[in-house]
Amino acid sequence: MESWGLLGDILLAPVNVVRALIALPSWTDWSDGEALMRFIHYGASSEMFGIVLFAVIALIAATVWSPRFGWGAVRGMEGFANAIGRVAAWAGLIMVLQQIVIVLLQRIFRVSEITISPFGYSFTQDLSWYGEELKLYNAIVVALCVSWTFVQGGHVRVDLVYSAVGHRAKRVIDMVGSFLFMAPMAALVYFYAWFFMWRHLITPNVSASDTLDRMLMKARAVRWNVETIGFSPNGFNGYFIFKILLLAFAILVFVQAVAFFLRSFLEFREGEESANRYLDRDVIGDEDAARAAEIH
Repeated sequence: MESWGLLGDILLAPVNVVRALIALPSWTDWSDGEALMRFIHYGASSEMFGIVLFAVIALIAATVWSPRFGWGAVRGMEGFANAIGRVAAWAGLIMVLQQIVIVLLQRIFRVSEITISPFGYSFTQDLSWYGEELKLYNAIVVALCVSWTFVQGGHVRVDLVYSAVGHRAKRVIDMVGSFLFMAPMAALVYFYAWFFMWRHLITPNVSASDTLDRMLMKARAVRWNVETIGFSPNGFNGYFIFKILLLAFAILVFVQAVAFFLRSFLEFREGEESANRYLDRDVIGDEDAARAAEIH
């Protein structure tokens, strides 16, 4: 079915999953360079894309057949987004507190470095390292809270016709938006981010244009080469984490796109009384903010 392209990959998805499980050590034993290269290749391959699409199609078919199952899937995916977002949001508070500590130590006490010794392990870095690390907390909030914010209705909506149409028309707009824009954007970011991340973790570099045979040839010389270069001599040097967060961002957005499509379909099918059913939104405590979130 190779000549069938993407359709062939979707039809062969169950077979490819079984093959992957049977040959598990051939792509999970990262002490072997060839296994690592197989993992990298198939992690963003057409076969992987076919498996994901097969799973999404199966999930939609199951939702059409059993709305109860569909609501369970929606609650699970939205709960997953909420759980990650609510935890990651604390990075914003840590960022603010760390900035205050840096200013106090640097401007008042003239301290040049900070030593942290949890469980007897000493970790010493210059204040500039902790100052640049603040960007990591910001990236955590942006990348890991994006789906949670979507579930909570916190993203800005540029409304041209949405508020003027009826319930079912709104659900159609939501389904089209999640299917044609949200999911493809997330998939595109994922495929770029996958190889972008690995280029900062190993050497020699890999790219999306490399065939499996070419990657297996590179496996002879592959070694871990995690990026630890900062923008200043004593600055933060964990910028490879940003590449991992970019990948996590794409995965979370794709999962939320599927959840939003299923929710919109179920609300379209069951009518206006099903709007926001099982939706787990935080209690804001501010009437104006709650009203704005409800509008969006």
